[in-house]
Amino acid sequence: MPLDVETVVESVRRTTRAVVVHDAVQFGGPGAEIAAILQSELFGELVAPVERVGARFVPSPAAAALEAQVYPSPARIVAAVQRTLTRTESHG
Repeated sequence: MPLDVETVVESVRRTTRAVVVHDAVQFGGPGAEIAAILQSELFGELVAPVERVGARFVPSPAAAALEAQVYPSPARIVAAVQRTLTRTESHG
């Protein structure tokens, strides 16, 4: 499925902040590419760095208890949003 980059960029341009969340590994995952696009397209307009929340860079676990430690959780997402909202200096 293609990514509608123009729509994403315009949305982030209005808010001047972004948090990218996905289930893939954060390192080198799709969120890294989206964050790179946003940083490139909105250099100088963002008031905080683009935050990324993805799976930790470890083998995928089979046990549910371990999955909770690897994949994005509500707590990790909320923490990323809070970091983004509390930053006020320009990082573009």
